[in-house]
Amino acid sequence: MSAARGPIRQGERGFYALAAGIVFGIEVVIALFVHDGFVRPYLGDALVIGLIYLALRAVTPLPVLPAVAATLAFAFAVEFAQALNLIDALGLRSNALARTVLGSSYDLRDFVAYAAGGMGVIAIEAARKARML
Repeated sequence: MSAARGPIRQGERGFYALAAGIVFGIEVVIALFVHDGFVRPYLGDALVIGLIYLALRAVTPLPVLPAVAATLAFAFAVEFAQALNLIDALGLRSNALARTVLGSSYDLRDFVAYAAGGMGVIAIEAARKARML
């Protein structure tokens, strides 16, 4: 089978939910304690693709590639919303949750981080399929 294997089996949902929880914990640690110019802005963005993908796979029957595509579409939409300054248009700049979900600054390099995250997800899923992980 390819990385686009069929719908997720019921028994795998728990694996994806647990993995999403672990990646969420890593993201929280990065957000709270890492204040650099690479890990937080770029590795964090790549990891958030993994987080969204894992959460999506935990709750939907989507195969790998459609789930990655949906995840990237969501991330790109959020980045475009940042380019349009949507958070200010909605009057939500002072809302910490909205700033966390929607972000507050557009950066073209984020698209590269998102693409790297998507490729990482596909590579990990391919390795899992081949039983390398």
